[in-house]
Amino acid sequence: MADIDPKTTALLLIGYQRDYFDSDGILYGVVEEQLRSSDTLANTLSLIDAYKETGMTMVRTPLVFSENYGELENPIGILKTIRDVEAFRAGTTGAETIDAISAYGDRIDEVRGKLGFNAFAHTDLEKMLRERNIDSVIIAGCVTSICINATALHAFEAGFGVTILSDCTSSRTTVEQEFFCDTVFPLFAQVRTSKEVIAEAPA
Repeated sequence: MADIDPKTTALLLIGYQRDYFDSDGILYGVVEEQLRSSDTLANTLSLIDAYKETGMTMVRTPLVFSENYGELENPIGILKTIRDVEAFRAGTTGAETIDAISAYGDRIDEVRGKLGFNAFAHTDLEKMLRERNIDSVIIAGCVTSICINATALHAFEAGFGVTILSDCTSSRTTVEQEFFCDTVFPLFAQVRTSKEVIAEAPA
């Protein structure tokens, strides 16, 4: 994505929910170090503001489970943790999109149905992007090693150009963040900063 065309590019906002971003969120401790060190949210908001008048598609893909987590059958790893600590449960504050993102109202579309790491799985995200003739995606959010990685890989394999924003994504540790941004993502995506992308916004 040498030159960003807002008409054929979508910004995917992953995990901007209270259980991650609020200081009292159930999983805030998982990404706290990176949220603080990379200024993830402030950088994301600057990017949105730079492109909100350009017509660029912007989509948030919340992770929300039913009250009894019936969607998770014999979960392991992080999904088991999510169930055990009752994170992202429908009807709870933690499952809500953070105010800073919801403040943009319908300027940011919402695609529901995400029940795991990949924002394309079990959702209409790809259908929406195809219908809008989107050929490239810019990905922001958390967690870098899990949801960002899974979504980016799917996008790449589906034929989309992929850009991952190193300063708009958060991982569990700085070491993990650097490993994915420096070693893993360059294998199939461009890794850029929000400032670089903002610099290409139409005047």
